[in-house]
This record gives sequence, C-alpha cells and structure tokens, in this order.
Amino acid sequence: MTSVRLVTFNIHHGVGDDRRHDLARIAGVLAAADPDVVCLQEVDRTFGPRSEGVDQAELLARALDRELVWASAIEEPRRDGPAKRYGNALLTRLPVANDAAHRLPGHGEPRAAVRADLVVAGGALTVVATHLSSDSARSRAAQAEALVGLLPPPGRAAVVAGDLNCGASATELTPLRGRLDDGWSRAGARRDQARRWQVWKRDLGLTHPARRPRLRIDLVWVSPEVRVTGAAVLDGSRCSDHHPLQVDLDV
Repeated sequence: MTSVRLVTFNIHHGVGDDRRHDLARIAGVLAAADPDVVCLQEVDRTFGPRSEGVDQAELLARALDRELVWASAIEEPRRDGPAKRYGNALLTRLPVANDAAHRLPGHGEPRAAVRADLVVAGGALTVVATHLSSDSARSRAAQAEALVGLLPPPGRAAVVAGDLNCGASATELTPLRGRLDDGWSRAGARRDQARRWQVWKRDLGLTHPARRPRLRIDLVWVSPEVRVTGAAVLDGSRCSDHHPLQVDLDV
C-alpha cells in the first residue's frame, strides 16, 4: 500500500482578490502542504499581461521540485515567441509511466483534462485532472462522460480531481458516480475553513469563493481501490478565488 497526498487547486492564474499576480503565494501554500500530486486549474503559460507573461506551470514545477504534466484548454501560437497557453497542470513526485492530454466536449470556453498513470508500490494510480464548464450543465454532463472514458478498467486505482463547477450530488456528474465515490464524503477525518462560530458551515468542505465560501465545487473522486484517510480545505484566500482541497489517500 502507498500513501499519497493529493491537492487540487484552481489558482485563478495566480491572482488573488487583491488583484495582484503573485505566484510565490501559490507556491508557498502548496509547499506547506507537501503533496505528492498537485492538480492545478486556470494555469497560464506565457499567456499575457495578467500573469506577467510567465510560464506558471514550469515555475511551480521547479519551485516544488515536481515533474510537470500538461493539458492546454486554450493554445494560440505566436509568431514572435512561445505559444499562449492556458489549462490544467499536474505536478508529481511519483514517477510517471504514461500521460496524455485530452480535449473535452461541450460549448463555451474550451475544456481539457490531463491523465497520468503514476507508479506506486505494486502497481499504478491513474490521476485525471480537469476543469469542467462553468456555463452549462449539459456540457458538464458530456464532459463527465468523457472523463469516465479516461479511467482504467474497474479494479485499478483511479482518481479524478479538479474544479468541476458543480456539487458532488449534481445530476450532470451521474457518469462519475457510476465508477467513483466523492472523496470528501469518504474521508476518515475532515477539516475546512469554516470559523468556530460558523456551525452551519462546518464539515461541508466549501471551497469557493475563497473569502466567503459557499460552494463545494473543487472535488476529488476516488475508485474503490483508494481509501481516503483524511481531507482538508486549505487556506487559499490570499492568492486565489478558490481554496485548495487536500486529500490523503491509501492506494
């Protein structure tokens, strides 16, 4: 059995609610959690002025000393420099056996997923990191169906993580519920960002918006071969509009 700490975080292209782009704040939150696997959404790679033209995926991979696996949701070539890219990054300290980027169906803003088969003791853990449509439940349903198609056969350990833009009980996630379980609900121990006096918010795992969270849309789904020993909503309020979600897994 292998213990794996995974964090999923929509980093809002590194811009906090103070409207400052500060990638060091993102790196600090992630370094403090010390995850084995990081699933990031809304990541810019030489995208433009909003993120100072930097390659956020590469800089975060270096800062955390993790291997980078990437899937572009938006990619536009430039004549005079590197392509303008935006999408999902997976950073890992576990060895990568295979990886692939996948376009997802749906209308509106393009969406993508990155799949990585990670080496763990006695086998592999498939991690699919993604960011689903914010515009359409119909698009999310089609995207959830596509995610199921990226999973390994039943009996093999798998995780789907990311900003799914809907709650775990949403109708459009029915395809996922046919193969996976909501990790927060299965966690052996849980903590979140609800304050002591916010009794009505405790143990709900709310992640968005970061300053006053009222939605649980940052989710981790796990196959029966994965045990969730703990889950925590970390504090991302200074560096993004989402809180990160951390899960501790036994694979």
